[in-house]
Amino acid sequence: MAAKLEGDFSDAPWIHGDSLVVAHRLRMWYSVKKGLFSKPIYVKAVDDVSLSVARGETLAVVGESGSGKSTLGRTLIRLLAPTGGELYFDGVDIAQQEEAELRKWFRRRVSIVFQDPYSSLHPYHSVQFILEEPLMIHGAPREERLERVYKALEEVKLTPPEDFLNKYPHMLSGGQRQRVAIARAIILNPDFVVADEPVSMLDVSVRVEVLNLLKEVQQRRKAAFLYITHDISTAKYFSDNIAIMYAGKLVEYGPFRSVVREPSHPYTQALIEAIPDPDPKNRLRPRKVAPGEPPNLANPPPGCRFAPR
Repeated sequence: MAAKLEGDFSDAPWIHGDSLVVAHRLRMWYSVKKGLFSKPIYVKAVDDVSLSVARGETLAVVGESGSGKSTLGRTLIRLLAPTGGELYFDGVDIAQQEEAELRKWFRRRVSIVFQDPYSSLHPYHSVQFILEEPLMIHGAPREERLERVYKALEEVKLTPPEDFLNKYPHMLSGGQRQRVAIARAIILNPDFVVADEPVSMLDVSVRVEVLNLLKEVQQRRKAAFLYITHDISTAKYFSDNIAIMYAGKLVEYGPFRSVVREPSHPYTQALIEAIPDPDPKNRLRPRKVAPGEPPNLANPPPGCRFAPR
């Protein structure tokens, strides 16, 4: 269990200070300059977001394109250095740690599954090398590397493993590529995994298989997961809690079933309303779709950013 943090989180009572990952008023702003002498304009991709992810918990982050959810995920594992706020991992402040320091202990404890299995795997590397590379970077002996590669392939149901070791990404289907990406993400036995829309580019027929696979991996390894998606209906497969993001802000947070059954924020209601209804009796039922477009994050409206819609 992570050490109990002593910070003041009274403005975000849903945060648990003893969680594995704790973000408090986290910001990720991008500076944009129009001219050499002009003042910088900041695009507020993630703006004062507070959340926590406990060990063994799956937190779903849901929002439409441009909401800042992928930026949030990459900031939590320090692929991006936050502009401001607090960020803790296992009780250690990592918000401003240098990359050299992070490599000593942090990098092997976190991983990510990217959205696009067609570009996240190196086209000229075999499956064996793709899976062995993280182990080589962290100094695992050769005998152990091969054993762990076999186990990872078996865990993601690419069996028998020897049939896949010498294959290249172009020889695999989309679902198989994403399974290789998942195997790469778990091969170091991380404590925290960010799954960034892992099924959005897959055929509908294999989405449920991959989601069930992620659920099995999470339950078996007791790792914390951040599941990022724009489709709230897929989050039900293995999410404990849910965070709704809109225009860089967290607008609703809570247990998944409670939020979906009784959404408080109108944006959450709009996301649920957008879920396709398979019942033919409801095909003519009017749907409440929020008009308008998301705001300009370089000049967001005051107060609730959803208010103009």
